Amino acid sequence: MGDTLQILTAMIIYMAAVIIIGVTFARKANASSDAYFLGGRSLGPWVTAMSAEASDMSGWLLMGLPGVAYWCGIADAAWTAIGLAAGTYINWLIVSKRLRRYSEKAGNAITLPEYFSNRFHEKKKVIMTIAAVFILIFFTVYAASCLVTCGKLFSTLFGLPYIPMMIVGAVFVLIYTIIGGFLAESASDFMQAIVMIVALGVIVLVGTYAAGGLGAVIDNVKDIPGFLEFFGMATPQTVDGVQQTANGVPLFGEAAPYGIISVVSMLAWGLHAHGVLLRCGC
Repeated sequence: MGDTLQILTAMIIYMAAVIIIGVTFARKANASSDAYFLGGRSLGPWVTAMSAEASDMSGWLLMGLPGVAYWCGIADAAWTAIGLAAGTYINWLIVSKRLRRYSEKAGNAITLPEYFSNRFHEKKKVIMTIAAVFILIFFTVYAASCLVTCGKLFSTLFGLPYIPMMIVGAVFVLIYTIIGGFLAESASDFMQAIVMIVALGVIVLVGTYAAGGLGAVIDNVKDIPGFLEFFGMATPQTVDGVQQTANGVPLFGEAAPYGIISVVSMLAWGLHAHGVLLRCGC
C-alpha cells in the first residue's frame, strides 16, 4: 500500500506539472495559429531535440524495448538502436534544415501535407489529401500504442480497468495540448525527456547493484544461449506464455537464428524517423 501511494503521488505531481506548463504557455500559444501549431518557430535546439525524441521514444522505449531485450537478448534492441541513431542523425543533419527553410518559403506551411501542397503549387489538393491520409493512418496507430502503454501501466500498478485508463490518458493529453498548443507540448516533452533519462539511468544503476554488480550481470547473461549475439536470439522456455524456472533460475533453450530480414526490419526503425521534424519548429 505504501509503495502504491508513493507511485500515485509521483504521478499526480507529474500530471499537475504538465497542466501548469500548459497554462503557462496558453497566452503566448494562442497569439496566432503559427504560435499555436509551431511555437512561432522559436524553439531552441535543446528543447527541439529533446521534445522530438521524447515524443518519438515514449512508452515503447521505456517498456517495450527493454522487455524485448530482457526476454530475447540484445539483437532486437541493438539493431533498433543502430537504425534509430543513424536515421535520427541523417534527418537532423540533412532533412530538418532544408525543411525548416523551405516550409517558410512554401507559404509558411505549418504541416507536412500543407508544405507538399504549396511546394508543388497544386490546385486540387491531391498531394495534401494523400499525405494527410498517410499521417492519419500511421500516427493513429502510433498514438494508440502510447495510450495502450498508459492503460497497461495503470492497470498493472493500481489494478484499475484497462480501457477507462486509456481514455483518461487520452483526455489528459488533449487537455494540456489544447490549452497550451505546441509550446506547451514541447516544454512538457522536454521535461519528460529529462525524467526518462534520469529514470533509465537510475534503473540501470539500482538493477546492477541489486544483481550483485556488473560482473555478476555479465556472467549471468553469458550463460544464456544467444543472449549476447547480434545474429542470434535467446529462447525462453515457456508454458502458456510463462517462462519456466528451476531453483529460481529462468530456463532457456538453444539460441535461435536472427536472420538478415530481422536485421533489416529493426534497422528500418530509423527510416520512420521522424515525422515530428516539421512540428518541431520546422
